[in-house]
Amino acid sequence: MESGGAAAGRDHSDAERRCGSGTLESNGGGVTGEWIEIPSSESDGGSGDGGLERGGSVTGCRDREGRKAVVPWRFQVGYKRSCSHGSGLGDGSGSRLPPETQECKFRNSRKRNRSRVKVVLVSSDHSSVEVQKRTGSVPRKMKVNSDGRYPVDRYVRCPAIPNNKRVAIARESVLVSLQEFRVIYRKLFEEERAKWRERGHGLRPDLAAYKIFRERFCAVDDGRRYVENVPGVRIGDRFNSSLEICVVGLHCQELTCVDCIRKKDGTYVAVSIVSYAQASTFNNNLECLLHIGSIATTSDQEIEGTDLALKNSMDTKTPIRVIHVVTCEGENGEQKGMTNYVYGGLYFIEKFRMEKVKEDQHIPTYQLKRIGGQTHVDIQELAKTRKTQEPLDGVFLGDISEGLERIPVSAINTISNEYPMPFHYISNIQYPPKYQPGLPSGCDCVNGCSYSQNCACAVKNGGEIPFSNNGAIIDEKPLIYECGPSCNCPPSCQNRVSQHGIKFRLQVFKTKSMGWGVRSLDSIPSGSFVCEYIGELLEEEEAQKRKNDEYLFEIGNNYYNVSRWQGISKTIPSLQHGPVEDDEVRFTIDALNCGNLARFINHSCTPNLYTQNVLYDHDDKSMPHVMLFAGTDIPPLQELSYDYNYEVDKVHDSDGNIKKKKCFCGTIECTGRLY
Repeated sequence: MESGGAAAGRDHSDAERRCGSGTLESNGGGVTGEWIEIPSSESDGGSGDGGLERGGSVTGCRDREGRKAVVPWRFQVGYKRSCSHGSGLGDGSGSRLPPETQECKFRNSRKRNRSRVKVVLVSSDHSSVEVQKRTGSVPRKMKVNSDGRYPVDRYVRCPAIPNNKRVAIARESVLVSLQEFRVIYRKLFEEERAKWRERGHGLRPDLAAYKIFRERFCAVDDGRRYVENVPGVRIGDRFNSSLEICVVGLHCQELTCVDCIRKKDGTYVAVSIVSYAQASTFNNNLECLLHIGSIATTSDQEIEGTDLALKNSMDTKTPIRVIHVVTCEGENGEQKGMTNYVYGGLYFIEKFRMEKVKEDQHIPTYQLKRIGGQTHVDIQELAKTRKTQEPLDGVFLGDISEGLERIPVSAINTISNEYPMPFHYISNIQYPPKYQPGLPSGCDCVNGCSYSQNCACAVKNGGEIPFSNNGAIIDEKPLIYECGPSCNCPPSCQNRVSQHGIKFRLQVFKTKSMGWGVRSLDSIPSGSFVCEYIGELLEEEEAQKRKNDEYLFEIGNNYYNVSRWQGISKTIPSLQHGPVEDDEVRFTIDALNCGNLARFINHSCTPNLYTQNVLYDHDDKSMPHVMLFAGTDIPPLQELSYDYNYEVDKVHDSDGNIKKKKCFCGTIECTGRLY
């Protein structure tokens, strides 16, 4: 099995060290044709796994030959995050569609000659950070108007995406969503069915499995509901169950046959109907339908609920999606009872009547007619063809951390039946026995730390708290001190952020061309802590002996880069005396055999994460924690990445020859080479 975060089939002759940097990228997937079948995935030609299939260089990286250094991307003077696929750019849309479908904006920043490079302050509206092109200094946060918005003249619109490409992207998104649901639901259903058989009662296993999927493994969307056609779904598409039409957005009520939405004026209109009408020789395309509502006691009784929503749709001429329930037949005409759901297209409600069924009972009826010009769907023919489902490829693991993380870390592979390479999951750095760090000094704050000279932790950070009230990082620094075990402040202290662990639903997934990657099922605001790069802490000499160097991350040696920090190091008391002697022990994190989900995070030339050195459980700055923070607003399902910071033509094999590896990140600013 293949692991994430490293390329398979690479030359491992020399120690390559992982480095910090980051910004955005996303992956897609699909569903086709008549039966919403999932086409088999093909590789885009990448030979590897995870991060080492991609690359990028670092200017002026203080670093030994052939190694990656801990240098966050925004620490690089003049680095520019471009308006590329998946750059996110903090528009706050939270769209679930792949980044290519989003209208991309970025703000033009002005050069500012300041002695201190400061991180963007991420406010409650999650405004994202902007960085200059490759010239000039890294800009600070831009000024905003009194209404909290950026000046209009600072926005630049990217070229519009052609409509045919938008259609293809939407189709691919639907296919991926459906394939992933099938893989996850299959596993959940088997587990819930076994539980149901044991107890003999309770929620049906299919509904229980779907409930778990929605709560734990479904990406958070923006609550968008569609009127008329759903992007990416075609007329004639066939689905296996009513749950699948909910997943793709055709019909979002799994237990009722009418789905409604609320308009801005407060009224409800129906947008979709699940129809059980059977096709006949004279109506094989079901051009006309009759929908029967709920029983009323009198003919003049006011209708309500879905019945009222249907009438409102008729009055407002709102098109309604109709999904036909089709029971397929066997080869010899024998009915097998296999039910499919077929999207039949858009209908208008033409007539509404109250039909008398008994003296004291009336039923509202609605006559629907299919809108002309749509693709023909022969329902009667579809009922004769009993499509046998092919074996479904895919692997799903509910929690690879096995309970070690506060939030389960799932893993999914819809491309093949391959599992992630086995490794020992840990949630804390493993220190060498002879280098067990001691407790740090702490503050005496009781109700939480503040910007005060009386707070020892604020003094450690140069007289300020490095995080905002909502937990977003304010200033990027060579080193940040969080409150630790020696402090009197509570766990809710503003200066305790990364030590609490992950707070987003992160998922390891198999990419098409770069092995395993990591994404979030939740929206991640800019400046938020994402995860820590965890593994086994090694001394320099031991790291050099490791044969597999794909997960080595060199730490604790990038505090004093003048071109990068422009004097910021001097504001931190522990760094004011400059670097120590070269004979000091240097350390590297190795996540090959033991680590956490960060080992699967890929490289990108336009990343969405960056690294930050943090200390909280000890004060030894030669062994900092490597924390990954969001460099921009990251929508759900967008792949997480950071810059590995290799230098091109600086990596050599054991014979001294220059090693070369291609970068497959595919972003606009891709250099084409990892090293």
